Amino acid sequence: MSPNTINHPVLVGTDGSEAATDAVRWAACDAARHGAPLHIVYSIDVPMDFGPSLAFTRIDYDAYRQAGAVITDKARESAIAAAAPIAGLDVRTFVVEAPPIPVLRDRSADARLLVIGTHGYGAIGRGLLGSVSTSLARHALCPVAVIPAATDGKPQRAHGPVVVGVDGSAGGALALDVAFDEASRRAAPLLAVRTWSGFSHYIPRVDLRQEAEMLLAEAIAGYQEKYPDVQVTRLIAQARPATCLLETAELAQLIVVGSHGHRGFAGMTLGSVGQAVLHGAHCPVIVARPPN
Repeated sequence: MSPNTINHPVLVGTDGSEAATDAVRWAACDAARHGAPLHIVYSIDVPMDFGPSLAFTRIDYDAYRQAGAVITDKARESAIAAAAPIAGLDVRTFVVEAPPIPVLRDRSADARLLVIGTHGYGAIGRGLLGSVSTSLARHALCPVAVIPAATDGKPQRAHGPVVVGVDGSAGGALALDVAFDEASRRAAPLLAVRTWSGFSHYIPRVDLRQEAEMLLAEAIAGYQEKYPDVQVTRLIAQARPATCLLETAELAQLIVVGSHGHRGFAGMTLGSVGQAVLHGAHCPVIVARPPN
């Protein structure tokens, strides 16, 4: 690394929960693969209640800071242990007296990746995004990785392909950049998915499929020269994009999607496909977006 190169950190928030610890471990491994430092943030978010019948109670921030120090120390230990089989890890911890959403959003401006956990699991066994996860997936200033909590005590899948959705948009191009890089560093195959719709009264289905094949080939052209170590499989399917991605990702270790798709509008920070994949995936999902 040259003296003028800034080594942006992988940023992860923790609250000491199992879901947050899963996110810390995943972030540590990703940081180790990229030779990046890991920044772990604990936010002191004290709810304030005001009203005519409520007396003001002085907040004991020292107790909150001490609790935060214990949680971040444990997170550091978990991170170093998780990254050890890959590489040594430079870890910094921060206990911040502010709500988590603005803290992590602001710090994401200087991060290469923000990693956040899901809130838990619902009745159908899918990961539930809490308010922090949902907001940061939409508004962070760098790519965001959302890590579902481990099920049945099992760690996240370490094998299987990296799956990426390809739609020809600028967001899709960023997703390809991230997906090829992650696949190369993980020594994993890459599955590039392009879907097409058969709802046309004027264009034969065979022509629609051929167009999708051509667009996918054009999108990944040049990547295999840059990443000769990555084995690429192409999937062309007549299906809804999110449904296809989730079906093909059942055995994946990672899904990568763009921050908004081909029909996204200015100001839309997360498209419908990305939202559906985030709420439906059992494996980690990276929402690729340009750094701030």
